[in-house]
Amino acid sequence: MGWLDGRVALITGGGSGIGRAVVQRYIEEGARVAVLEKVADRLDQLKNDFGESVYPIQGDVTRLEDNQRAADDTARAFGKLDIFVGNAGVVDGFVSFVDIPNERLNDAFDEQFAVNVKGAFFGAKATIPHLMESEGCMVFTASGAGFQSAGGGALYTATKHAVVGLIRQLAVELAPQIRVNGVAPGGTMTDLRGLETLGQHQESSFASPGAADRIAANSPLQMAIDPWDLSATYLLLASKENARAITGTIIGVDTGTLLRPWNRSRA
Repeated sequence: MGWLDGRVALITGGGSGIGRAVVQRYIEEGARVAVLEKVADRLDQLKNDFGESVYPIQGDVTRLEDNQRAADDTARAFGKLDIFVGNAGVVDGFVSFVDIPNERLNDAFDEQFAVNVKGAFFGAKATIPHLMESEGCMVFTASGAGFQSAGGGALYTATKHAVVGLIRQLAVELAPQIRVNGVAPGGTMTDLRGLETLGQHQESSFASPGAADRIAANSPLQMAIDPWDLSATYLLLASKENARAITGTIIGVDTGTLLRPWNRSRA
């Protein structure tokens, strides 16, 4: 018997990286999963890998109407919606604030906040009616960058602080019907793309040679995280039976990185 038997989840950005690992974990634990994803090829791959357990929805998390369509289509396809995972995100390539060209700052800000913050707000807003009915939960992908500096550049760090605030506020506003929590990954070897505005979108920010070694060197556990390492925490927070007393909590899965000051020379 799985922890999510009979449950239905909607995951944004579930076609790659952390989101895809959560899709797989949820399905293995008995859930049926809808995925809101912008890239069509990733949705095709999910359908090929997981068959009828996954319901692919192409759309853009920065559009409220796409989030509403995803929530309604999920409930229509599977009969209800129990779990919303707000995971879609982009990073800023650790670019220094002073190095962002003035002529690109406005667009870079809008792109970063549209995906990481507006996407979380819109996903939450769209799923509230369904989750109220099922007394379900929300799980957001936060970040160690939501608690201290140097988990990204200024743009990324600001967005993840905003996500932490959203989690805590919604946990109060939506209780007792809906639990709201988050997972704060540390350095993870995942396909996390950068900002198109700054020309960072063609490959993962962690694709450079030696990235895993650099992450491990700045970690007390001396390791870079794999997306699968994170999926069990998303599973715990989604389980009504095993996390029924948990809300407003952001669980760090960061190999202990936040236990000591960030060492710039080792990043």
